[in-house]
Amino acid sequence: MSFSDLFTSGFKQRNRDHFAAIVRVALSDGIVTDEEKAFLNRTAINLEIDDAEVAEIMANPDNYPINPPADEKSRLERLYDLTRMVYADNIADEEEVLLLNRLVIGLGFNTEDSSAIAQKALTHVANGADEDEFVAAF
Repeated sequence: MSFSDLFTSGFKQRNRDHFAAIVRVALSDGIVTDEEKAFLNRTAINLEIDDAEVAEIMANPDNYPINPPADEKSRLERLYDLTRMVYADNIADEEEVLLLNRLVIGLGFNTEDSSAIAQKALTHVANGADEDEFVAAF
């Protein structure tokens, strides 16, 4: 196995784990709306996750760990994706917000600041911030 194969394998696994976290948010209120499904489909394409993997992850999202990135910028980029999933159907359901609070901790943010971080993330996404604006706000 070449070095590039190792990198590709680890990269794909991190993408699958991140996608599973996004799926958890979508499923947290028990309903996946058409808007959420469209967001999931776009995200799967962006993360290079094939249809078979998407189906497996959708069926068993809890089988994939939260794999926190080492650097803050990557954590914020993942937080941006997760927060966008909360608002994919233009409704921030209570279950989705509670899960987002837990995922903030899972991403490696400080436990004491998790609620404030989640709220700030929700506010920026609700106000239409793009990823660069979102990251810069933190």
